[in-house]
Amino acid sequence: MTDRSHAGGEAAPVVQRLRVRWAKRGRLRFTSHRDFQRALERAVRRAGLPIAYSAGFTPHPRISYVGAAPTGAASEAEYVELALTAAVDPSAAAQALDAALPAGFDVLDVVEARGGTLADRIDASRWEIRLPGADHAAVAAAVRAFLDAVEVPVERVTKDGRRVMDVRAAVARLAVTASAGDHDECVILDVVVRHLTPSVRPDDVVAGLRQVADLALPTPPLATRLAQGHLEENGRLADPLAPDREHIADETRRITAPDGSVSRTVST
Repeated sequence: MTDRSHAGGEAAPVVQRLRVRWAKRGRLRFTSHRDFQRALERAVRRAGLPIAYSAGFTPHPRISYVGAAPTGAASEAEYVELALTAAVDPSAAAQALDAALPAGFDVLDVVEARGGTLADRIDASRWEIRLPGADHAAVAAAVRAFLDAVEVPVERVTKDGRRVMDVRAAVARLAVTASAGDHDECVILDVVVRHLTPSVRPDDVVAGLRQVADLALPTPPLATRLAQGHLEENGRLADPLAPDREHIADETRRITAPDGSVSRTVST
């Protein structure tokens, strides 16, 4: 059960933090971030997770979101952190939360937070942008022109008005591939985008390709975020949950001896 209060009317203390990786699939790609927030809060209650609440006259569940995908984009790598007032098993929490969420909001992994912040571990995203019906040669030429450009300014309307951003500065990798679909080949862009301010979205990258090469697309692109993490020198994205898993594995090695008996040594 959730616990909104503590002795003296104060908020109950946070005992554990769980970090959740979840996916946005199918028709739910068209839901907004606010839609997911409401769905997650209901799912937390249905799952019986002891979520912590903020103090004050209007307590809110202590749920932290990191880098939400834009409306219309699917994702295999969305992250959220839950603050709990009692410790629970991460695997059990994953099953309960996944069962309570609508199909299409799918829980992929849950780990216990072991220090640091998710925001500090995430500074880039890898996207797959599918371009159904597009001409492969035209897309490849547009990609070459984009990569050769010093800057690619693109204008976008934001809540603060019109903003011009340099899309080229945000793109760390851009490659064009193709895969066999049910009927025809589909041109695919493999893109790694740095998280800058303002954020550069997949549709901004496509707009940049239109600008540098007048690329015409017969149908709207379909974007899926494949990963988020820290962009390493080799171009790969580090798994933001890996440090939490490694910490737990280190504790297990220290506590459990090779023969299965309990060791006297524990991690600090």
